[in-house]
Amino acid sequence: MFTFNRLFLLLMLGFFALGAACFIFLAHPYDFLFNQKVVLQDGGEILEMWRTPEVELFCRVYLFNVTNAEEYMAGIDDKIKVKEVGPYVYKEGFRHEITKFNDNGTMSVIPHHPLTWMGNMSEGHKENDILFLPHIALLSIANVVAPKGFVTRFGLNNIITLTNSQPLVKMTAREFMMGYESKLMTLGSTFLPGWINFDKLGLIDRMYDFSGDYETVFTGVHDVRYSGLIDTYRGSTDLPQWEGKHCSNVQNASDATKFKGGLGKNDTLLFFRKSMCRSGILIPVEEGVKSGLNAYKYTYPENMLDNGQYIKENKCFCRKGKCLPAGLIDVTDCYYGFPIALSYPHFYKGDDILFSKVEGLTPNKEEHETSFWIEPTSGLPLEVSSKMQINLALEDLSTIHNVDRFSNMYLPMLWFDIKLYSLTPSLERRFNLYLNILPVVERAAMYVLFGIGTCLIFATIYNLTFKIMFKSVNNRTTRNIVIGNQFSSNEKKNNNTIYSPCETPLNGVDSDSSDTQFDPERRPSLLKVHGDRLKELSSKLSDKMYDSVGTVKDIVMGELTHVKNIFDRKSSLRNDANDPYKSDSGEEMIQGYKTIKQSDSDDDCKYLEVIDDGSEFDTIDFDTNNSKRLKDLERRDKETILHIKE
Repeated sequence: MFTFNRLFLLLMLGFFALGAACFIFLAHPYDFLFNQKVVLQDGGEILEMWRTPEVELFCRVYLFNVTNAEEYMAGIDDKIKVKEVGPYVYKEGFRHEITKFNDNGTMSVIPHHPLTWMGNMSEGHKENDILFLPHIALLSIANVVAPKGFVTRFGLNNIITLTNSQPLVKMTAREFMMGYESKLMTLGSTFLPGWINFDKLGLIDRMYDFSGDYETVFTGVHDVRYSGLIDTYRGSTDLPQWEGKHCSNVQNASDATKFKGGLGKNDTLLFFRKSMCRSGILIPVEEGVKSGLNAYKYTYPENMLDNGQYIKENKCFCRKGKCLPAGLIDVTDCYYGFPIALSYPHFYKGDDILFSKVEGLTPNKEEHETSFWIEPTSGLPLEVSSKMQINLALEDLSTIHNVDRFSNMYLPMLWFDIKLYSLTPSLERRFNLYLNILPVVERAAMYVLFGIGTCLIFATIYNLTFKIMFKSVNNRTTRNIVIGNQFSSNEKKNNNTIYSPCETPLNGVDSDSSDTQFDPERRPSLLKVHGDRLKELSSKLSDKMYDSVGTVKDIVMGELTHVKNIFDRKSSLRNDANDPYKSDSGEEMIQGYKTIKQSDSDDDCKYLEVIDDGSEFDTIDFDTNNSKRLKDLERRDKETILHIKE
């Protein structure tokens, strides 16, 4: 049996467990610890993961090879025919050089994205593949000079004639992507240094030119949801190429390293890459599981590349008041003044006019739609496929030699897919622990602590209650319930009394010190003793009190009937004037039996007492049968008393 000190200790442990469960329910310590971990602070685990992500990011490039270059230049074909060639795969290094932590909850960062050729992932394509591709320098310079004065156009025409520059030329895939030498580019960088500061032009090379770029990024100190998002790009929350906050804003955008955390099912996101020259809105379209983590699928909304035709606010994407057809965005100012326009691959979701002078494009959703799978709690990207196409948006070139057939053409050159296939195994294990296992452990701990605390408290209170109620159980003797009057010693010894006092022990047996409940060493547990004793007392009290008394009453009343018949005979022999059945006090008697007032107290016993009225039974001339019957009556009365006692 527990002592009071032990019960008090168990009670305190129960309250402690219950308090711990309530603390977990109200404070959510996992959320607090996770939020502290997500903050980008010096020396933190997540900061190191963000500084140099362990993910493997790839840039998959597809080139549009012109299959009818000679026929088109000769005027035989009216449309340029292109065929997609690729992928040419490069692994993108991803590193953030942190220069300092600022007092406003941001850090200054210089991004680096070096590329490494991945021949084993290029599906047999090589960097030295020979293709017919557009001469970007010639077409770009022609587009810039065409609206100029006669003298400027005359000078360019002479250079084109002298160098025999053609708008479609043979070159390797690497030259087109990473830069090729051109006499026009050399002249441009020599005579126009303010416009062109490089002597080689390659689309992928220019797209990944991050020289001079710097950013400030939120650390999450003030709001952990925004950790890793861009605050400013090149010192401003807006891009200088656009007018109006709707088009120029880059604040709170992600570079795909980490997105906004704590996402709801209807929250939108911002994605920014320098190659896009804008931030793009992402909307949720699907739920699923990636890398063992719950995730939302995001994509660009309908008409994201609209220029005001469908969405009025997008009018600010029209450069200098000139709007390109829906499905194109003019990024000339981001690509050194070259007439570059971005679209989805194969002009997916673009206006029909984009296909008017080009054949061989086959847009479809499965291959050309952008998608981001993002874990909503942390903002961690689990799978990324960001797809864009680079085109030349050419104007009227009729006044420039060799390029007049390219007037008012939207010429596709390549499209790329920035691809994250999945998390690395180490990252997958780590974030499964953070995002799947630990929350379950927290909930399980809360339920277990709540259950333990509740059980300990109720069990302790139960034990304390019974310990107080039955504190003297070890010294308690057996209580008896007596059916009968409290006779004196002399009366009990009087064998002539017809009814002896009937005493029935409350527990049905005489008190015996050999009983295990009276032996401290063999005594059962407190709960068992109390439970068994209470059931025993209640059962025997009701059964013995009512059943036994009822049995006595029935027996006595039966015998009284027989005695009355005998006394009726006796009364006929006596003198009617001498009535022996009147008591001295004048009370009425029933043939020699006096009714005794009864109560339900423990001190009184319900019984019927035979009154001696002075008549001598033995002097009356009863016959032998009646005398024998009286003896039988006394014997049966004694047996009844013994039965009650048992």
